[in-house]
Amino acid sequence: MDGVAELIGGPRIDDLLRRAAGRTPRHPALVADCLVLDHAGLDQRVTDCAEALRGAFGGPGTVIAIAAELTVEFAVTFLGISRSGNTSAMFNPLVPDDTLVHVLNSCGARAAVLSPRMHRRIAALRPRLPLLRQLVVTADAGDGTPVLGELERAAVPAGEVVETACLQFTSGTTGAPKTVRLSHRNLLVNAAQSAHAHRLAADSVSLNNLPSFHLMHLNTALAVGATHVLCPEEDREALVGLARTWRASHLYSLPVRLSRLAGDERLPGFRIPSLRAVLSGGSALPPRTTVALSEHFGVPVVQGYGLAETSPSTHFDLPEGPTVGSSGPPVAGTACRIVDVRTGAVLPIGERGEIQVRGPQLMLGYLGDSPADAVDADGWFRTGDVGRIDEAGRLFVVDRIKDVFKCDNWLVSPTEIERVLMRHPAVADCVVFDHPDELSGAVAVGLVVPRGEGVDPAALAEFANARLPYYEHLRQLRLVESIPRSATGKVQRRELRDRLFGSL
Repeated sequence: MDGVAELIGGPRIDDLLRRAAGRTPRHPALVADCLVLDHAGLDQRVTDCAEALRGAFGGPGTVIAIAAELTVEFAVTFLGISRSGNTSAMFNPLVPDDTLVHVLNSCGARAAVLSPRMHRRIAALRPRLPLLRQLVVTADAGDGTPVLGELERAAVPAGEVVETACLQFTSGTTGAPKTVRLSHRNLLVNAAQSAHAHRLAADSVSLNNLPSFHLMHLNTALAVGATHVLCPEEDREALVGLARTWRASHLYSLPVRLSRLAGDERLPGFRIPSLRAVLSGGSALPPRTTVALSEHFGVPVVQGYGLAETSPSTHFDLPEGPTVGSSGPPVAGTACRIVDVRTGAVLPIGERGEIQVRGPQLMLGYLGDSPADAVDADGWFRTGDVGRIDEAGRLFVVDRIKDVFKCDNWLVSPTEIERVLMRHPAVADCVVFDHPDELSGAVAVGLVVPRGEGVDPAALAEFANARLPYYEHLRQLRLVESIPRSATGKVQRRELRDRLFGSL
């Protein structure tokens, strides 16, 4: 943990901001649109938010839901929940209503702090959310819902730390989202690990070009006192302009967005002299994208690996010596091994097997389960992904054990897509699985057993896609007479997928 320990801070995740405000109060901390908040200004907003939340929802330990929108309001609210002594439940604003209802009910959220846009959506779902008692908006929604900035405040006891800092959601092998419990220590350690791996420093400017907020990017900037610039839109000309204006040193984006940037005919005119590294994660970055952007910008283009259960990072490629296609070595204080999928025996270098990881960023556990249900007696977490490690200790992720896959960095559940398809009266049976896609990592395709004659597969896909977020959209459907199933009625997805890949 050399070079990492001094970055950890704490004991709460919001203490990273408090430390930065004490050291460099006037240094820009967070930038979005025309708003620039320095460390002191952001810290004051977080304190105001914490006192308002404590007054409205009490504490400690109240579970407060927030949508992970890439906004200043999300950052203030997340840190404010921490400072108020409560627990945040972060949900993806792009998930369909049924999934949203499931995650909010399963995490036990009693309150939610929402943007006016998200408030309209949640308000319509209130009859299905019996545990959710109080809604607060970050700006006037026009319907009398309490506004965060107008709430009566209450003092927050000094030094109060709850065990669970935040709840995040992931998908299990059945596609049902699991609730991951992360501690303040998990988040603090991983912020330091990631900042060190990304070579961030106080003079760094990280430009966040993801469609939603991931805590790693905010927390790493706070850990070193750097500037964090938000750019949620995919407008590549605007992205480059913002990078030049703020002299961005680190550009964070998704593989699909970076691939589109690499293929943009305007790329020769896109220059960012201040750039030191381009960083990607969540799904595989196509090698030709890596090479094209690295050659164009003259900087390393690197990718990492991690999971919600690991806060999230476990690996990141070395900016000073990247290897195309690799997720790099483990971050500081983290161990990784490859085991036989069937026997659990540790495999030698170069052989493929299940990736298992161990480290201080590993979650407390899944909500409702004991830690032993997810981690073995020696502290190894079974990721459900397949990979190999080379002689230098670099990880190469090569496949997935789980049926769940990622498209544009979003986890996709084939089961959920199948449930939507089955709502159509012309669908008698169906199966959905992933198909490799160079830009998105993978996309959803499927087979349908029609009910009756004259069924149009394109119309079925349109029906489902209208009810799903973009990353779960079906790119192709085929009509078949039957779908092979095991004796217990289960679909052998991998076998079926492998058999059909040649013709898709």
